Amino acid sequence: MSITGRHLVQKFEAFAPTYLAEQGDPIGLAVGTLDRPISKIMVTLDVRPEVVQEAIENQVDFIFAHHPPIFRPLKNLSSDTPQNKMFHDLIKHDITVYAAHTNLDITENGMNDWLAEAVGIENTEIMTETQRVCYKKLAVMVPPENAAEVREALTAAGAGQIGTNYVKCSYTLEGTGRFTPVKGADPTIGEVGEEEQLTEVKVEVVVPNRLIDTVIQALVNTHPYEEPAFDVYTIENLHDNYGLGRVGNLIEPMPFKEFAQKVKNVFNVSSLRYITADENKLVERVAICGGDGGKFYSDALKKQADVYITGDVYYHVGHDMLADGLSVIDPGHHIEEICKTKLEELFTDWKSEENWDVEILSSALNTDPYQFL
Repeated sequence: MSITGRHLVQKFEAFAPTYLAEQGDPIGLAVGTLDRPISKIMVTLDVRPEVVQEAIENQVDFIFAHHPPIFRPLKNLSSDTPQNKMFHDLIKHDITVYAAHTNLDITENGMNDWLAEAVGIENTEIMTETQRVCYKKLAVMVPPENAAEVREALTAAGAGQIGTNYVKCSYTLEGTGRFTPVKGADPTIGEVGEEEQLTEVKVEVVVPNRLIDTVIQALVNTHPYEEPAFDVYTIENLHDNYGLGRVGNLIEPMPFKEFAQKVKNVFNVSSLRYITADENKLVERVAICGGDGGKFYSDALKKQADVYITGDVYYHVGHDMLADGLSVIDPGHHIEEICKTKLEELFTDWKSEENWDVEILSSALNTDPYQFL
């Protein structure tokens, strides 16, 4: 089946919803359109001029990036600078660019879970909570013959998901409904001025707070009654937590210096920085946060991590980490290139599931700006 960029993005945003992204993060469509058919997708960490040339040479028509290509507003569109010329080249060759940044970092089984798995961290939990998704319960009364249609409409609008592994969840209870239409009514069942009694079922579903208006509208559009009877309750015992970073335990505890060497090998970096007061201390509990995560180190401490792995640690923050007794490993921001392999695998699975007629490849370029002597 041929697909457009929108097919890919809709599938992806069900996996890593845009509402998870940090405020101000310029995720989403950056260049081009999602409505054109695509035949070749290239995944990359960064969108750089050399990456765009790679895409052109490989006849790519859709670039899926982790880092958005436009973090700050452009001052002009002159093609005299390499960075601006990159955008001219993208438009000239009809290449769409889409970016998933902090929503990919935060989502379950996304960037930070990939990084944690790579270094052997098990039984992980969120390090820094960024969002708590609360739920309502919607209960609606409906004739039995219309119940299936109403349930389908509710779940299609986003109701009925519990956790990440269960969808289309609902509960149905049979009872007796009573009502009397008065002058001005146009009842689906019964007559004006006459009391009506009939068998109805109550359909209950859970709904994320952010979707309650959408789900109610779907209910009103589908329900056979002129005035559907429904209730909305606040649920106190159900919520989903999302956040940056992961904390867990190593499969096998090891001395700090040995663990630092393992991190260096896992991420194939030529060098790394570390902060510790004791190179021989035993490491068991580890926190990790892709990208520039130094500002979250206090959360790693609160989660009782022995070591915190993150990139771009600032000099004075490093002093604070040392004073607070936290050992830190900084293998650089570029370890997030793990996304290239993982996204290619994910998209390939979706291609098989959905029978997509599209080619998927990873950028072969190393976009790390740093070199080391």
